[in-house]
Amino acid sequence: MNRHFAAGALGALLLAGAGSAVLAQANVKEGKEVKAGVYKVEPYHTQVLFAVSHFGLSNFSGILTGASGSLKLDPAKPGESKLEVSVDAASVLTPVQKLTDELKGAEWLDAAQFPKATFVSTKVTPTGANEATIAGDLTLHGVTKPVTLKAHFVGAGVNPIDKAYTVGFDGQGTIKRTDFGVTKYAPMIGDEVHLTIHAAFELQQ
Repeated sequence: MNRHFAAGALGALLLAGAGSAVLAQANVKEGKEVKAGVYKVEPYHTQVLFAVSHFGLSNFSGILTGASGSLKLDPAKPGESKLEVSVDAASVLTPVQKLTDELKGAEWLDAAQFPKATFVSTKVTPTGANEATIAGDLTLHGVTKPVTLKAHFVGAGVNPIDKAYTVGFDGQGTIKRTDFGVTKYAPMIGDEVHLTIHAAFELQQ
């Protein structure tokens, strides 16, 4: 079944008042109760949003999708978690088609030469019941630099559409694009890029 159609069908069920039985399947709200195992990125509900200052007059946002990767997770040993995620540089999207095309080009992300942006964790540090910081190496535009993300556990449970056990997280972080060789119009177009990540992972084993 097409996932977008399925999402619409689920929405119709909720509006019809049948949502309580469906939502009951996604009821894990404490990270310590999540199933341990190896998870795979669920790309349809994983996205990276970015925002930069536009001449100091406003903030402008876009999105990257096409994620792949894995998460090794054991709630009994959260510090031993391992994360590796990539997104497609060519998936970049903004509300302005001309800008979207420009961002894919050689003066910005150069998606033809550097098709993937990849984050590989090096250390996970729990900071609360459902919170952690994730230190790792981000490779973007052919350059690798250390980056730290703040992660928040959203929830886990059985996806009522595909029946896969799924866990979700939100992440926040900030990078300087010039550190990665993306220097076009800096600093007029903000050097600091604020990242908001919504990530879903499906249990594999």
